[in-house]
Amino acid sequence: MLKQQLCQLCQATETLNRHSLLYGNDPTQANGRLCRGQRVFCSDRGQRGGCGRTYAIFLAEVLPRHTVSATWLWKLLCALLKKSSVRAAAQALRLPFGLETLYHLLARLRLHLDEVRSVLFRQQKPPDSSSSDPLVQTAEHLQSVFAKSSCPIQEFQAHLQRPFLA
Repeated sequence: MLKQQLCQLCQATETLNRHSLLYGNDPTQANGRLCRGQRVFCSDRGQRGGCGRTYAIFLAEVLPRHTVSATWLWKLLCALLKKSSVRAAAQALRLPFGLETLYHLLARLRLHLDEVRSVLFRQQKPPDSSSSDPLVQTAEHLQSVFAKSSCPIQEFQAHLQRPFLA
């Protein structure tokens, strides 16, 4: 399957090889490591014609450059959909992160809402919303586009092959 994909860097085909696994912090265990994805090598050896560089392919559950997973972020957004505050949602969900981490993550998400919403709009028209908060509207839109998924953020990354928080 990997051999049939295009290199993200040079667009060459039949040049990709598995390189090494990517590990990151596991928030559920002290000093724990969690597999977050795989590095891929675009081979330039022989007559392959690749670029000779490596890049990362992340699992759909992973938000690149974040310890918070897609599932935890979606649970937080679901709590916000129910008109809960961030603090109340964090306490109810018992997330293994500090409140500052969640505020920072939501602030970053708000900065990237225009990108996420434009991608979602190409998939489906947004539903009518009673909320004036763009973050809640985006969560509702995600829920409607990926209605059959238990974690629409994970489905967003897997289906569209792009990070949710770029």
